[in-house]
Amino acid sequence: MRFKTLVFGALFSFGLLLTIGVSYGYERAVEAEAADTIEAPMIVADDDAASGGQFIWMEGDPATGGGGEGWAEYKLHISAPGTYALWGKVLAWDGNSDSFWVTWQPADPDENAQETQNTEFRWGVAQGNEWHWDRINHWLDGGTFEREWEIAEAGETTLRIAVREDACMLDVIYITDNLSEDEAEVNPRDPIPEDSLTPVEPQDKLATTWGKLKTGR
Repeated sequence: MRFKTLVFGALFSFGLLLTIGVSYGYERAVEAEAADTIEAPMIVADDDAASGGQFIWMEGDPATGGGGEGWAEYKLHISAPGTYALWGKVLAWDGNSDSFWVTWQPADPDENAQETQNTEFRWGVAQGNEWHWDRINHWLDGGTFEREWEIAEAGETTLRIAVREDACMLDVIYITDNLSEDEAEVNPRDPIPEDSLTPVEPQDKLATTWGKLKTGR
């Protein structure tokens, strides 16, 4: 009986240690239009097919190419230090409407990418005329590579998504410590109620109505 008790106790302790050691990961989804600040000409527009019925963009014809002004900024609380990736739910009609500038402080320097044109912060968005997920990358002159951010301390961070080209659209931002490049494995998603436990409140936004966006354009 004593032997059985010792064995049971050891197994229980081992199981407890395994449970304590399990990491369930970090994930959070944020509506793009729920930014702390949106600077014109980046604006909020309506689309029934978008999460929450809205998205952000610099309004314009994709054939005209880029605009160098306007951005959306998010104050995001990260609960633990670690390495993170970002995904965006996007729509990009063609090669004239498929990029943003992205900086995430404090992992990135306090740099205005619209002014410096630093390709480290250039996100080449995957094209498609329906809403789809795309991991935020470096679109460098030598190729396109998925980005990772080292967040050294828990606390508030500042994510900026800045206009690079007219008509590039962003619906949702998904934050995760799952660094896989496989979308099926990461499984990015739209916001759920639990994401609002550390809310990002929209303010200072300019709104527009794009009508019921015809994604087949």
